[in-house]
Amino acid sequence: MKSLAIAKILLPVDFSEQSAAAARQAKALACHFHSELTLLHVMTPMRYEFSGLELGGPVLAEMYTNCAEQLRKELKDSLACELKDIETRRVVMEGEAAREIVHYTHTHGIGLIVMPTHGYGPFRRLLLGSVAAKVLHDADCPVWTGAHLEEAPSTESISFRDIVCAVDLGPQSCKALEWAIGMQKEFGGRLTVVHATAGSQNTGHAEEGRRQLMESIVREDLGRLMQRHGAQAELLIEQGDPPRVLCETAGALNAGLLVIGRGSAAGVIGRLRTNAYAIIRQAPCPVLSV
Repeated sequence: MKSLAIAKILLPVDFSEQSAAAARQAKALACHFHSELTLLHVMTPMRYEFSGLELGGPVLAEMYTNCAEQLRKELKDSLACELKDIETRRVVMEGEAAREIVHYTHTHGIGLIVMPTHGYGPFRRLLLGSVAAKVLHDADCPVWTGAHLEEAPSTESISFRDIVCAVDLGPQSCKALEWAIGMQKEFGGRLTVVHATAGSQNTGHAEEGRRQLMESIVREDLGRLMQRHGAQAELLIEQGDPPRVLCETAGALNAGLLVIGRGSAAGVIGRLRTNAYAIIRQAPCPVLSV
């Protein structure tokens, strides 16, 4: 397996505290992988920003130009402390937030998007509405999110040594495992592969036998998957609700990263399709959706 490489990282910012914390995560990754880091702010189109004002065209245009210039100045000085000693590109675009993030990602060869799960302005409903769904659905590259990024430590203290990887044996499990292994090799430490199986109210002998048989089959399949990718990892198969199982496991192991899979241009796959948002919201650490 080739070494993990991330040439370009995109950090969407909205000048919130969550953006500042996400910047610390992005810097830690950019420094390790020697990545080009781009800060992107998406400004609201003029027709939305000033739609309630009764102003003539020239006046409106001048107001909007001044607003855009102010945002560029603010972005130029933004996150000075968090991104000290690292070179960055700073870009202001106009449009709908998720659409512009995805467009920039596709046209500039971005390898990773790092963004908080909530913020202000166009990111206010992130992971609760269409913004997150569109970014996760349409972006070709992995997306790094964190419900608790505002609690992220200083860049020097950030660690991704203990990693949990969620697999459901769907097609994207291979990609998730490849990224988890790559991160393990880059940062060292422990990798734990977790598969959550549906529980049952029936506790009879027949049901217990069926459960043991299914667990044996899953364990064999997961073992082959890990062997194929050269993974040195502990394997856990747990019954229960996937978000609860994964988040509790990540918390118990004090994991620095949780890796889950999603389908290319098809949203989050398998049982993670309906559980991904819950996993991202509840996880005690950043989540890498690949």
